[in-house]
Amino acid sequence: TQKLIFAENVLRSFKMSMSLFIHQNRFVEIYCLSPGLQNVGAIHFFCNYEESRGNYLVDVDGNRMLDVYTQISSIPIGYNHPALMKVMTNPNNVSAFVNRPALGILPPENFPDKLIESLLSIAPSGMTRVQTMACGSCSNENAFKTMFIWYRNKERGYANPSEQEVGTCMINQSPGCPDLSILSFMGAFHGRTLGCLATTHSKVIHKLDIPSFDWPIAPFPKLQYPLEEFVRENAQEEARCLEEVEDLIVKWRQKGKPVAGIVIEPIQAEGGDNHASPDFFIKLRNIARKHGCAFHVDEVQTGGGTTGKFWAHEHWGLDDPADVVSFSKKLLTGGYYHRDELQPDKPYRIFNTWMGDPSKNLFLSEVLNVIRRENLLEEVTRSGKALLQGLYALQTQYPHILSRARGQGTFCAIDACNDATRDSIMIKARNKGLFMGSCGEKTIRFRPTLVFKEYHVHQLLNILNDVLAEHK
Repeated sequence: TQKLIFAENVLRSFKMSMSLFIHQNRFVEIYCLSPGLQNVGAIHFFCNYEESRGNYLVDVDGNRMLDVYTQISSIPIGYNHPALMKVMTNPNNVSAFVNRPALGILPPENFPDKLIESLLSIAPSGMTRVQTMACGSCSNENAFKTMFIWYRNKERGYANPSEQEVGTCMINQSPGCPDLSILSFMGAFHGRTLGCLATTHSKVIHKLDIPSFDWPIAPFPKLQYPLEEFVRENAQEEARCLEEVEDLIVKWRQKGKPVAGIVIEPIQAEGGDNHASPDFFIKLRNIARKHGCAFHVDEVQTGGGTTGKFWAHEHWGLDDPADVVSFSKKLLTGGYYHRDELQPDKPYRIFNTWMGDPSKNLFLSEVLNVIRRENLLEEVTRSGKALLQGLYALQTQYPHILSRARGQGTFCAIDACNDATRDSIMIKARNKGLFMGSCGEKTIRFRPTLVFKEYHVHQLLNILNDVLAEHK
C-alpha cells in the first residue's frame, strides 16, 4: 500500500492521468524501486524488449502498443529484427561486441572496410570523410570544434599557431581561445553538451542554470498552413529570416566574434517539427559560402530514410549541400561527415576514448542491406503519403482540436489546440494501444520505423480517430 501511495503521489506531480497506468501493476512495483537509483522523472513506462516485435512495443505488464515514437526516432527497422539478431549470433562478430577499442589509437583490422561498407556507402553529396562518435550531442560538439579549427587555420593562412596563441589557450584567453561563434536558429535542438546547448533553443528545461556563449540566434521561418494558401506570405517570412541571418553575421563580426559556422536542422524536430522550403535552405547555403562560414546540417533526427530520402537535405536538390553533416539515432552510431578541407590539421584535436563503437557499424551495415533489399525508402514514401492524407482528413473532421498537419515521408506532425489537449490525446491513445511522441508547444510528432506500412498507418488513424471522437 505504501508503495502504491508513493507512486500515485509521484505520478500526480507529473500531472498525468492515472488512467495511463491501467494494467500497470508491474510498472508501479519497478517504479517504486527506482528513485534511489537515478533520476526517474522522465520515465514513461518500463518495457519488455524481449517481447517487442517490429513496430510494436510491449511494456512490463504485457500491454502491446503500435510505437510511432521509436525510442525518440532511433529504431530503424523495428524491434528484434531477424537480420539484426543474426548479426548478434554470427561468431565472426563476437570480438566487436566483447572488445570495445579506443578507435582513435587502436582500431580493429577491419575498421576501414566496415566504414566503407556502412557509413561511407551512404555519404552525402560532396562528403568524402567521416568521423564516428557515440551519440548525437558529441557528434555536433566535435563538429563545432572541427569548424572552429578550420576557420582559425584559414585565418592564419595555415601557418603554425603563434607562441601567444599557444600560451593563452591554456588559460582560456584570446587569441589562443578565440572569440568565434556559431549561428543557430530559434527553435533548434542540437544537443545538451555545453557547446551544443548554446545552439539549442527549443525548451527552457534544457538550458536553465547552464552558462552559455554569446552566439547569434536567427529566427526560423514560421510557415502558415496549408502551404498552398500562403505561398506569398511564407516566401516573405523566409526572406525576412534570411535577411536577419546576414545582419547577424555582420553584427557579430563587428562585435569581434565572427561566425565560423551556421548550424541548422532540415526540419526542426524537438522545436515543434518546423519546416522551411528548399529555396530557404539553398539561399542559406549561399549566405554561408558568401561570408566564409562553414555550413553544418544536423541530420541527427532527420537522417536515415524517414523523410523518404536517406538524408532530408536531399530534398533541396543541391550537389554541394553542406560542409558538415552530423548523424546519429537511426544510423545506430553517431558521427559527422565533412569535406576534405575541414580535416583537422593534427591528431588528437578531435578525440575521445571510444570515438564511436565498431559493433554499431555491424548493425548499420545490416540495416542498410535491409533498406536496399526491401526498398524501404519507397515504402516510407507510400506510408508517409497515406499518413499525411489521413492527418489532413482528421484535422478537417476535428478542426476545433487539430491543425497544421505537415511532414515529409513518415516524418510527420500535427498540432493540437493547446498543450493540455495534446497531452490528453496522447495518454488516451496510449491506453488504446498507440504510443506517440510530442514536441514543441502543442505538437504530436510521428516517428515510425522504416518498416511502417500502410496497414500500420490505418491502425494509427483509426485509434486516433476514436480518441478524437471521444474527446470533450
